[in-house]
Amino acid sequence: MPFDYDTYLSPFTWRYGSPEMRQLWCEAHKRRLWRELWCTLAEVQAEFGLVQPEQAADLRLHAAEVDLERSLALEAEIHHDLMAELKVFASQSPQGGGILHLGATSADIEDNADVLRMRQALDLVLAQLASLLDVFAGLIERHADDVLMAHTHLQPAEPTTLGYRLALYAQDLLLDRQALLSLRQSLRGKGFRGAVGTGASYAELLGGAGRLAEFDQRLSERLGLPFFPVTTQVYPRKQDYQALSALAGLGGSLYKFAFDLRLLQSPALGELSEPFGKGQVGSSAMPFKRNPINAEKIDSLARALAQMPRLAWDNAAHSLLERTLDDSANRRSLLPEAFLITDELLRTARRVLTGLQVNEAAMQQNLARYGPFAGIERLLIGLVKAGADRQTMHEKLRQHSLAAWQALQAGQPNTLIDSLAEDEEICQYLSQGQVRDLLDARQHVGDAPQRARALAAMISGGTDSSPG
Repeated sequence: MPFDYDTYLSPFTWRYGSPEMRQLWCEAHKRRLWRELWCTLAEVQAEFGLVQPEQAADLRLHAAEVDLERSLALEAEIHHDLMAELKVFASQSPQGGGILHLGATSADIEDNADVLRMRQALDLVLAQLASLLDVFAGLIERHADDVLMAHTHLQPAEPTTLGYRLALYAQDLLLDRQALLSLRQSLRGKGFRGAVGTGASYAELLGGAGRLAEFDQRLSERLGLPFFPVTTQVYPRKQDYQALSALAGLGGSLYKFAFDLRLLQSPALGELSEPFGKGQVGSSAMPFKRNPINAEKIDSLARALAQMPRLAWDNAAHSLLERTLDDSANRRSLLPEAFLITDELLRTARRVLTGLQVNEAAMQQNLARYGPFAGIERLLIGLVKAGADRQTMHEKLRQHSLAAWQALQAGQPNTLIDSLAEDEEICQYLSQGQVRDLLDARQHVGDAPQRARALAAMISGGTDSSPG
């Protein structure tokens, strides 16, 4: 049936996701994979003498002739999409059509095709993730030494560097990459095991169960797809849950990055912002607005992705005995949309990072405003090392800090450095110059620049080692 803008279209039809990912989950590609599986089954059956090689060759000859209009019209009559495709394929293949789907059940075709599509989609996700990590590595290296205020409990804490903060996001993504690579390597197909997974129908064709393992292995090798050793009518739906959990984990990492960016783009901090196009409109009512729409989109879509493992859990847990069909309808959208969301998250995050705007003046302003408080610990240690009583100095520093903080709250400049440098009791142990040096927040970042650069090098070197 034709689709146009006068009927409902999913946002994933055109707004979210890349053309490449949409192509992997389109109806035509699914049916091409079905036909590939039918052809491979017939070719292996020919090797075992179950069908004629000419019949298998005829199927292969017509495999590309997907005719969705005919298949959908037939499906409207028989209410079974795979059988409709099978009948159309059989009608196109005068020699091979009669042996098509011999011994198979629908899930032998559908489930293996789903896993092949998941594997192709994971390859695309992993390539996009690698590209995103490369952008992160460049930014981490560029900003490894750029000091800014860190925050705990959404309160100014101690200094860090922008490169180190970016490295935290990248480290999460490296863990996600590890999980996705492991998932990619562990994906298994159902194999060709018939109605309840016992392989009984194929055993009948082969004259007994003795050659089933060899038959199964040959199909696995031809498809380049390992099979589960034990299945029912379908492959274990726990695999879907594991796949969606890994995607949701990646979504969580991107969600945190985007949420932090939204906070940092607010005028109160103003240190980072996403790119804003010359003709971009921020608000229909407030022309001055520069809303973080890309970061908000990331959080919106990642929030939806986070719910999907729950549905996959239900599908796995509620697959009663050897199989029920109550997962089929939701999986038609669950799997494609999970990958399309992931695809859009990665593309949007890369676009944001590539055009990331760093406001160094705001970073320095916030550092000057709050940084001196972070130097209190350094000053206390310096005073004690110079012979002062720790408890006495702690109380003195506390009083100075509270007075300076009160001035800040009243909108005045931070007076902490001057008041401490001019305190006569403190200057009995340290010079004014030493006090000012110890309160310089830019010197209080530990080895953050080195750690940031090490992570960037790990990314650029392509190592698979776990961060840490």
